[in-house]
Amino acid sequence: MTHTEFEALVERALRTLPRRFKEKIANVAIVVEDWADDETLRDVGIEPPDTLYGLYRGIDLTRRDTSYGNVLPDTIHIYQGPIEEDCVDTEEMAELVRDTVIHEIGHYFGLDDDTMEGIEQGQ
Repeated sequence: MTHTEFEALVERALRTLPRRFKEKIANVAIVVEDWADDETLRDVGIEPPDTLYGLYRGIDLTRRDTSYGNVLPDTIHIYQGPIEEDCVDTEEMAELVRDTVIHEIGHYFGLDDDTMEGIEQGQ
């Protein structure tokens, strides 16, 4: 899949977010990269063969106070290489991209991995 086609999957995932969430997202850049670099993997405690599909970097909404302002955008990184490697077809890739985008946006809203896992499992 080309980089442009993959970016289109990310855009489609963003468009499917419920309006009540989309309206609250501000000052966030979505960046598609090939792979997370070694430093990023080390920073988040991931060792090969494990990898990373996405990463949120920024100050989540629950940690912002009145002094928050005039800052660079938070970033959500979506990594094309590992997603492509772990999917058998475009349909599966689109689903994993959507799940990854939603997961990283969850971090923007201040949800941790355990909370999101519980939500995904219907708890």
